[in-house]
Amino acid sequence: MKPTLTLLTALLLAPLAAFAQAKPEVANATKAAKRAWESAPAEKKALWQQQREALTHIDLSEDTERQIIIARGSPKPGEYHAHPTTAMLADNKTMFCVWNIGHGGHAGPMARSDDAGLTWTRMDDALPPNYVNFKNCPSIYRLTDLEGKERLWVFAARTLTDKENPTPIAGRHEGYMPRIVSEDDGKTWRELPPIGGPISKDDPFRNIMTFSSIVRLKDSSSLGLFHRGSGIGEEGTLQVLQSITRDGGFTWSAPTLACDGTKLDGKHPCEPYVFRSPDGGELCCLMRENKRSGTSLVMFSRDEGKTWSQAVDAPWGLTGDRHHGILLPDGRLVIVFRNASPNPKDKGFIAWVGTYDDIKQGKPGQYRVSLLKTFKDGFYPGLHLLPDGTIVATTYANYRQEDVGCSIVSVRLKVSEVDAMATRLAN
Repeated sequence: MKPTLTLLTALLLAPLAAFAQAKPEVANATKAAKRAWESAPAEKKALWQQQREALTHIDLSEDTERQIIIARGSPKPGEYHAHPTTAMLADNKTMFCVWNIGHGGHAGPMARSDDAGLTWTRMDDALPPNYVNFKNCPSIYRLTDLEGKERLWVFAARTLTDKENPTPIAGRHEGYMPRIVSEDDGKTWRELPPIGGPISKDDPFRNIMTFSSIVRLKDSSSLGLFHRGSGIGEEGTLQVLQSITRDGGFTWSAPTLACDGTKLDGKHPCEPYVFRSPDGGELCCLMRENKRSGTSLVMFSRDEGKTWSQAVDAPWGLTGDRHHGILLPDGRLVIVFRNASPNPKDKGFIAWVGTYDDIKQGKPGQYRVSLLKTFKDGFYPGLHLLPDGTIVATTYANYRQEDVGCSIVSVRLKVSEVDAMATRLAN
């Protein structure tokens, strides 16, 4: 029996006081970036300043005509919508968006768009009952197995414990990396046992956040990256791990370390975003640096993730949290993220435009575009490129000053528009 919207609503209603106690990550990132700038040596400041000035800064954040509200936040209980991710089917128009309730809270909502993100319909009642017990940043992916069969998957960090769960569900699955799957393009969903085992420090899939990116490998398997603390929860130094599925998401290999923060002189790598170079020969992984010591981190692999280069500082303009990107037909990259750059000209939900060589060689890039601002919390993204060149960037933000809760918001733009704006600024 599928839960009704009324039951789902009851399960999702959690005291907003608990959400309000957590310091918003946007404020944390801003304060930490300021500290990083103030404590940096003179030569580092000079490099950051040079890279900042080399970028063209464009602000689209006040252009409400570009913004589409998927779920509106308000002061009402249960309307703190956060941490969305999105997936698009091969038809380039059917999109799905999942998110959690409260900052780092529990799952429940899903929305579908049949017109490439212009309009959205909630479909919470199509999901398995235990899905509302999935905790922290549900992430949706479209994965293809070796035979070419496509499926939609949603993974999360863990399930709620019995103490956290307000409405126990008999026989429910529990553990690290719970998941649901659709084999009919999102029409129906079923729950599978979690990838990991019981919630304990010894479980190999122990994590703070589930796969924050998955990339298809040359042998048609898929490589997923996630992060954890070297201790319990976020204790100790952060580590980035990886696992491979060869059957389209059903089974995953034992995780191995891809980036160990204990070997990075106090830096804390997390929220990995892995993508393939335009020439296809290399994997690149951008990572949030959670110690906030300066810029984000980047590492590379020439052997399909078997080994990775030592993580080094990324270009200043890419400094932020939860990166996600697309490759344009002209070879440029668009990468979106929550801003965390030391001494920025801009703030909020940022789109960096540049080339792969810029990242590889530590160059500034071309543009930094402010897509959206917030009054408090925000800015984990989903990102898609439509056939007509439209970019659909989806995130969350305290959209109105009076709202306690965040809204899920999509911003639409074309890089050709940004090019034209940059030309006008130059003249």
